[in-house]
Amino acid sequence: MTYRVEGVHHVAVSVPDIELARKFYIDLLGAKETSEIAWEGNPFIDEIVGLKDSAAKSFMARLGNTHIEVFEYTQPKAGPQDPDRGVNQYGYTHFGIQVDDIMAVYNRMLEAGIRFHAAPDMSPITTDADGTKHGYAATYGRDFFGNVFEIMEIHKDEMVQRV
Repeated sequence: MTYRVEGVHHVAVSVPDIELARKFYIDLLGAKETSEIAWEGNPFIDEIVGLKDSAAKSFMARLGNTHIEVFEYTQPKAGPQDPDRGVNQYGYTHFGIQVDDIMAVYNRMLEAGIRFHAAPDMSPITTDADGTKHGYAATYGRDFFGNVFEIMEIHKDEMVQRV
């Protein structure tokens, strides 16, 4: 092989309200906005995204070791989104966010009106006498539009540790 994949740069999500999306990604998750673009009537972008006569507003935000790209297409308009779309449906089902205190993040999001499928189960996380934590806790939530995300608290001895 003469090339290598260096990692995932970003995930993208299309939303019906980019300002409400900023409240979720920037205000609640703490992502840092790195760029903003808008277009209308750009044949090159139409070719890339596979849409005719597209128009959109977008921002890119860095969240830890990856980016999230958020689009609000004003043309062509999308049909209504099912805010309860099952994660068993084909396509991307969620993205995972590693946090250092899952209960703090969970409670802050609940206060902001974010809904979760279940509360995090903290029982798999244990603490040694020296204060070292072990284990993993996670739960799925839905942003203001119904897009699924996962928050995870992962401690150093877990195989799924990524950050």
